[in-house]
Amino acid sequence: MRQLTAFSHVGVTVPDIEGAILWYQRTFGMKLLAGPIEVLEDGTELGKAAAAIYGHGFRRFAFAHLGWADGTGIELFYFESPRTYRSNNTFEYWKTGIYHIALTAPNFQATIERIIQHGGRQRSEAVEIDADNGYSIVYCEDPWGTVIELCSHPYSEMWG
Repeated sequence: MRQLTAFSHVGVTVPDIEGAILWYQRTFGMKLLAGPIEVLEDGTELGKAAAAIYGHGFRRFAFAHLGWADGTGIELFYFESPRTYRSNNTFEYWKTGIYHIALTAPNFQATIERIIQHGGRQRSEAVEIDADNGYSIVYCEDPWGTVIELCSHPYSEMWG
């Protein structure tokens, strides 16, 4: 049996897919790989595939794939029905499931500044994890409330 070898992507739901595509491109230098692709609950092959994943009642949504040079990416989703909305609390870390995505940002401070310049926000102070090695993390958000942890160094280097 072949073992898993790499992280692929994370799915993020946003209330403005066009705006989110531009934000992730401008802020993190991502490339649009595909989309936005519209999906209707209409009995077409794509509609049937979506119904197999989401069940019936999704009616209409759009998604887009964005990627980095290392092959990892973000898949953005916008649901028209049921309507995508931003929760008042997007940092419910005590609930099961994913509560943040983490990105390696060697230009740590410059990345924080780009997030803010493009309408996101810094939600925590930068925390030094290991002063001897210069390892730091900070929690930020995109304009739609997705929590993004920035790490100054690669994950396996910081924690390995």
